[in-house]
Amino acid sequence: MSDAPALLSVSDARLRFGEVTALDGVSLALRPGECLGLVGHNGAGKSTLVNVLNGGLALHAGSVAAGGRAGRWDVAAARAMGLRCVFQELSLCPNLTVAENARILHRGHFGLRWRAEARRLARAALDAVFPGHGIDVRAQVASLALAQRQMVEIALAFAEAGTPARLVILDEPTSSLDAGIAGQLLAHVRRFVAAGGTVVLISHILSEVLATATRIVVMKDGKVVADRPAAAFTQAGLVAAMGSTARERQRPDRAAAAAAPEPLAVHASPRGLPVRVAPGEVVGLTGLAGHGQTELLRALHERLAPAWAAGRDPKVAYVAGDRRFDGILPLWSIRRNLTISALAALTRRGLVDGRAEAAAAEAWRTRIGIRSPDLGLPILSLSGGNQQKVLFARALLAAAPLVLMDDPMRGVDVGTKQEVYGIIRAEAAAGRAFVWYSTEIEEMELCDRVYVFREGAAVAELEGEEITEAAILAASFAGHAAEALA
Repeated sequence: MSDAPALLSVSDARLRFGEVTALDGVSLALRPGECLGLVGHNGAGKSTLVNVLNGGLALHAGSVAAGGRAGRWDVAAARAMGLRCVFQELSLCPNLTVAENARILHRGHFGLRWRAEARRLARAALDAVFPGHGIDVRAQVASLALAQRQMVEIALAFAEAGTPARLVILDEPTSSLDAGIAGQLLAHVRRFVAAGGTVVLISHILSEVLATATRIVVMKDGKVVADRPAAAFTQAGLVAAMGSTARERQRPDRAAAAAAPEPLAVHASPRGLPVRVAPGEVVGLTGLAGHGQTELLRALHERLAPAWAAGRDPKVAYVAGDRRFDGILPLWSIRRNLTISALAALTRRGLVDGRAEAAAAEAWRTRIGIRSPDLGLPILSLSGGNQQKVLFARALLAAAPLVLMDDPMRGVDVGTKQEVYGIIRAEAAAGRAFVWYSTEIEEMELCDRVYVFREGAAVAELEGEEITEAAILAASFAGHAAEALA
């Protein structure tokens, strides 16, 4: 359907935030029956472009046209033409139920018996996208796991209510979903596109983009640097177009782990295997999302850091996966968000040493590649991926011997991921220990040992060459130990 007239287009779009150029002459047309993969490094301008398409941001120059007609473009106009958007930062009301959120999102669809109608709508939407989801639509959103909240927001975007969905924008939709649930979503995207719908898929998981998109656009520094059919890209070529060099993943050297001293931490469970981590180890937690991995991380943190103030010698640092609720301090600057974990070490005579704080923040800005012209800017001036980099730098800046990571690479681009993997291995070689939960199975292959979780407990422990996708999936669904997988 590449010859079909554009459903929505932008021409020579330009937008600045102070000294930062977010969009620099972007032109893009979206047509019915296509899935457009939109990729690029954190800060490339993808989320800004999304907010222009959905009417949330007005351009400084350029135009937006719907159905070939330029005119006033805002959120109301976007919704009237059937545009729906799932943001990287989830936007559900946590104090309301799933059904009540459906009522807000599709408020013109319901009558007097709106509660029952909203429950039916939410249930039907979830069943259509995520068969077997197990989510109670009467449950308060705050009580749901992060993956479940993401599933709800995605399903409601595709819901058959009000003006039919014609264009759905998905910004990092699988960042908290395990492989099985992500597969359900991508299958639904293909069905939606085959029926004539349009999808914009933004993801740093390039294999998902290559397998789902019909066309791929690469952005860099606020510009479109490549726009070709998906079949014209390979993963290495896509990474190269983004401006990075693809590097082969290397399994860690197991010698250090084999000679590890006594465990730094052990978490015993009445069911399943005890989880242990020794100095110099990177221990992975995997399995289906929502099966106890995050709860284990929180239990370890509460046990090792019971006091609010960490002091000069903290025992543990934490990288939150849900940065909006557990991570960033939205009213603070980038610098303060980064250095708060080490304020005790940066204090002189009861006052924070401004020079030492600035130097520490600048060192980590350079090391991890935080894209901002000024660390004194608000943390919310950063893209989601760059906010995640700040949280990771915050944890490593602390002197804690144990770092707990709750899916820390959510929304982080492929180039930065490779750099962070190197930082983790270097810190582990220096004796620091990591417990790493990830929804990406490929990341587990970088660990020394991996615990597979099912129904709230570790059911298998994999080590060395045992850590494979097949072994993890088998243990996730059957609970078998690695030895039984031959």
